[in-house]
Order: sequence, then C-alpha cells, then structure tokens
Amino acid sequence: MWTGALCCALFAAAQCARGAPPVEVGEAIFRNGIAGDGRPVEATHQGQLAMKGAAAACMNCHRRSGLGSKEGNTTIPPIAAQYLFLPRAQSPDEVTVPFVDGMRTNREPYTEATLARAIREGLDSEGRPLDYLMPQFALNDADMQALVAYLKTLDQRRAPGVTDTVLHFATIITPDADPVRKQGMLDVLNHYFADKNAAPLGATPALRSSRKMMFMVNRRWELHVWELHGAPDTWEAQLKQQLAQQPVFAVLSGLGGRNWAPVHDFCEHEQVPCLFPNVEVPVEGEHDVYSMYFSRGVLLEAALIAKRLQEPAGSGQPVRRVVQVYRAGDSGEAAAQALAADLSRSRIEVRNRALPASAHVATALRGASHEDAIVLWLRPPDLATLGDAPPGSATVYVSGLMGGLDRAPMPARWRDSARLAYPIDLPQGRRVRLDYAFGWFAIRHIPVLDERVQADTYLACGLLAETLSHMVDAFVRDYLVERIDDMLEHRILTGYYPRLTLAPGQRFASKGGYIVRFAEPDRMRVVADSDWIVP
Repeated sequence: MWTGALCCALFAAAQCARGAPPVEVGEAIFRNGIAGDGRPVEATHQGQLAMKGAAAACMNCHRRSGLGSKEGNTTIPPIAAQYLFLPRAQSPDEVTVPFVDGMRTNREPYTEATLARAIREGLDSEGRPLDYLMPQFALNDADMQALVAYLKTLDQRRAPGVTDTVLHFATIITPDADPVRKQGMLDVLNHYFADKNAAPLGATPALRSSRKMMFMVNRRWELHVWELHGAPDTWEAQLKQQLAQQPVFAVLSGLGGRNWAPVHDFCEHEQVPCLFPNVEVPVEGEHDVYSMYFSRGVLLEAALIAKRLQEPAGSGQPVRRVVQVYRAGDSGEAAAQALAADLSRSRIEVRNRALPASAHVATALRGASHEDAIVLWLRPPDLATLGDAPPGSATVYVSGLMGGLDRAPMPARWRDSARLAYPIDLPQGRRVRLDYAFGWFAIRHIPVLDERVQADTYLACGLLAETLSHMVDAFVRDYLVERIDDMLEHRILTGYYPRLTLAPGQRFASKGGYIVRFAEPDRMRVVADSDWIVP
C-alpha cells in the first residue's frame, strides 16, 4: 500500500504564479501544499477536511526526496515516479531501482490514471484501499498533471560525487581556522578513510533481507580537502569552482574560524549536505535543509547565559546591567550580539566592550561595579591575563567553548565567581562515550591536539558510515539528510553530547547545556551549577 500520515506544517506557503511550468507547480504542491492557482491544497480524511496548505504538503510524510520514511511502526514508501511506475517483479533479481525501505515490487505498476485515482480516492494501482492514514486530495487535472510531472523528476539521475566504485566527499577549511585544530581534524579524517577503504570487500554489517544484500555495493571513500583563501566574499566562488572540478556527494566535518556563513550558504545553494562541521558560530536559517551541526556553539552559550540571567537562582538580587567583553572580529562578537538581543526583551541593560587587537582585557573591565554581571567571550591567552586581583563583579560568566572548557585558565581569585557556559555533557557523563574514540586514536597513534574537535570529527565519520550502510545504494543527497534525521536519536555513542536528535526543520542536534562552576579554586574540575538547560 501507499501510505501517508497526518503531519504538521513544516514550511510556509509559497505562492506559485499562474502559467508557471508544470514541474514548478508540482513542486509547490509537493513541498508547500499550494495549488497552481495559489490557493492552499485541501485534503480530506474519512470524508472530513483534515488539512490544507502546508499541512497537506506531500513531503511532510514522503519527505523531500520522495523516498519515504518511517513513522513509528508505519513505513511510508517512496513516491518517486520510478518506484510508482516500476513493473511488478517476480524476484529481487528483476528489480532495477535502488533499494529503499518500503518499496513495493509485488503490485501492478501505477499509470498516470491510477496514480491520480490513488491521490484523489485513496485506491492503489489494483483498486484496493490504501492505508487509512492516506488522505484524499482535491486536485484538478492541471494540478494533478503538474504533481505527476514533478514526481518524475525525483531521483532520476546519479548523484554528483558517486561512481560505480567511489564515493567522493569534501572537507572545507577556512583561512582563519586554527592550524592545530586543522591538523587534528585531518588526522582523524585521513585515518578513518584509510580504515574504511582497507576493509575487505563484502565486510558490511549484517543485513536484514536478501534484497538489501543484493543491492549492497562497497565503494571506496575518497576525501578532497578544500582549503579556502582570501576574503570571505570570495569563498563561495572558490567552492563552486572546486565542486565543478570534483563533484562530491557531501561535505564531511570541516573547520571554520570566525565566519562560516559563506560555506553554509554555498552548501544550501548547491544542495550539498554539510555534515557536522567544527565551527563556533554556525548559521541559523529558518528554511535551511542541508547543513547539520552538533550544536549552536557560542550562540547556544549566549542563550544559556541569557536564561540564567533572566531567572536568578534562590534569593539572589536580579541583575540590572551586563558588561560583555570580547575581541573585535572574533567569535565572541556574534555571541555578544545574540546575548544582547535576547536580553533586550527584559529590563537588563547591556554594555558591549569590544577590544581591539592591542588592548589589554583589564581596560574593558574598568568601571564595572559589584552589581554588574560580567560576560567574557575570550580565548585562553586573554583569560590568563586577568591577574590575581579579584573581579569587580560578584557574577562572572565565561564562554566555555572559547575559553577552553575544563582547562579555561582562570586565575585562582576569579574561580569563585566564574561560571562557564558549557554546551556539552559533564566530564563524568561523557567519559564512557568518549573512551572508544580516544582508544581508536591511541591504536592509530593519532596525537590528540584538540579533544573536542577530534572527537566530533570521529563522531561525524561514524554517523556517515552508519547512515550509508542503511541507505544501501540509494545515493540521493536529500535522502542522506533524511536518514541522518531519522537515525540520529538512536545513536548510543554520542561523544561530548548527552543526546543527539534531529527532525525535519531542525539543524542543531544537541539542544542544551549546563552552567558549570569550578569545584575548587586551585583545580580544573568543573561541576554543574544548573540543571541541563534547553533555552
């Protein structure tokens, strides 16, 4: 049966002009639930109006790729045309399309007429009722023709970066990326790819069906390192040139400095999945599809601090003014702007103090009173220069990601007051989940240069390998994104993060963090000063 589900709206309605090409009209129906005349598509269920507009978009259930999904115990099969019109197969050997969970090979193929009947009346290609979850759509002949035309465009050509023997991937490094982190990340990527390619042919995980085994093809992984240079406004053009010279199936990991936006925009424009890059300031786009991040980085830290400032614990006096200190042009500038925007909805005054390259941190702290909250978006060298004098404020927040997390070099006299924004799991919580990764590094003699970057890179590689094993040979970029969305929450080894989840419309897998404090003034051990916070 061809099934569907009653899903919530995922995308805003988009107008589709009269006279637009049928495929464009079909795309608007499929993705946005907007008919050719610009009105919302309506669908009924058991004779009553069940949904309209974006809530009635086909991709809510059948996904952007058209290759289906799972909802609980319900498998939603593919509706890309090559699966709908696939001739009945007597045996798996006769199937000529890539394997997808839920594909139907033992029924009569649809024709355009029977497909229209299925969409309008809920009857399959043989006249039997479809699953009860499948609504019936009120589409006129022109809209039906447009929708079928669009279904015929889905999954019709080989994905870029995929050959019969090789899967091509890229990793992207911006010019302002830290060179030590860069070396650590590349060490992990190169060893992981070497291990993957050294596995004996046929050494794949146990598969649940002979059909899956028949379709499984082992391909060599090839990594292309795209190092950018020059000003950020030239990066997108550089990346387009790299992609034209060597198409890739996806971008894996990667390393950014202060600005990742041109890379993010490139991946969205070119519809190339960008899987979990190591960046402190990820890009937040309302309708982005192809970029996935482990967390919101310093932007999440800003949200954690904002929530703490707006909800003071116990009987403490509410904060009236916040003084933020950061280096101009560094990642802390974006975080400070995010925190100021969040606090603008309260009565808390915010004063930003941007330090030029030559200025000492102490100059930015002058005039701060005991009642002020100080927020430091600073790197370890700046934190180390704070000196032994106690802070002028009783409340000090520090960026954990920028400051070095547990190893933040806060002077002893500052540690009683300092609280770190901590968008990862606590040390005792993550230790077991990281043992495998660091054991893998040790066996391969990979020097640990940056623990979190290298662990996140290893985690990204493992997620890609696991997802590809379930995709079998259905190499479609949208499908890769969708499968990661579906599978991530079942991942047991999640590295630095207590839990990772994604869903359509979500691009940040870890949603929260802690505020932590130093357990003792002369040690580096941190303990929670809050519950797990999801802003």
